[in-house]
Amino acid sequence: MAIEKVRKYFRQYGVEHRILEFDVSSATVELAAEALSCEPCRIAKTLSFMVGETPILIVAAGDARIDNHKYKERFGTKAKMLSFDEAETVIGHGVGGVCPFAVNEGVTVYLDESLKRFETVFPACGSSNSAIELTMEELEQYSGFAAWVDVCKDWE
Repeated sequence: MAIEKVRKYFRQYGVEHRILEFDVSSATVELAAEALSCEPCRIAKTLSFMVGETPILIVAAGDARIDNHKYKERFGTKAKMLSFDEAETVIGHGVGGVCPFAVNEGVTVYLDESLKRFETVFPACGSSNSAIELTMEELEQYSGFAAWVDVCKDWE
């Protein structure tokens, strides 16, 4: 199970005890915000795409949407999300639990500027009923991100 991969991954940092598991689904931004009793914008959703042959993840604020023009400017191609069936195989986590931690080799992680307005955010932890509260510095460290990007809209 992917949450166990994430738990093991976080063990190296001594923060595995901070993973929150819910009795309800947190598979969407709205459900996660409800489970956490927080604003949907503070959910750090992880979106999976293919750029040529390379799988990438973009972690963005819950109220942000991919801006196709900005995405194409940054990555040189049209935004093409992985399908429901592709996500688990390519990324290592199924839809609803996709996160930037303990991902398959070859997956590149990017953090979107929409997250920078928060002190802490809540990304998933590999399952459709989990999350962890992280500062931006912790998110940078634990995600192993390649770069900050500006590829979203509707959050300003």
